[in-house]
Amino acid sequence: MSTQELNSVDVLARLADVIESRKGGDVDKSYVARLLAKGPDAFLKKVGEEATEVVMAAKDVDHGADKSVLTYEVADLWFHSMVALSYYGLTPADVVNELARREGLSGLEEKALRKADQRAIDEGGST
Repeated sequence: MSTQELNSVDVLARLADVIESRKGGDVDKSYVARLLAKGPDAFLKKVGEEATEVVMAAKDVDHGADKSVLTYEVADLWFHSMVALSYYGLTPADVVNELARREGLSGLEEKALRKADQRAIDEGGST
């Protein structure tokens, strides 16, 4: 991993730690505590909203907007996704590990493997 990649993982890990520390916190002082206290409907709605904003920002960039608007919206999406991960007991490292597992597979190969795994589960087998 390059130094930049390590720093990115460090930033995500630090942010995950902050999110984790906000669980059960004062909802009047912490946005994360408020989102988590409201439950999955609240933070999953935010994930959906942010995903839509990413699409809209990308379309704006296609029409000449500054690319920083896309970066900003992706950061919001990642943040809210990390809140969801935390709620479900997962971390950014879990996502990075999944991406590493997929590294070197073509998207088509990876999709075919997932379909085969799902078929095996549906037929009562295991993967």
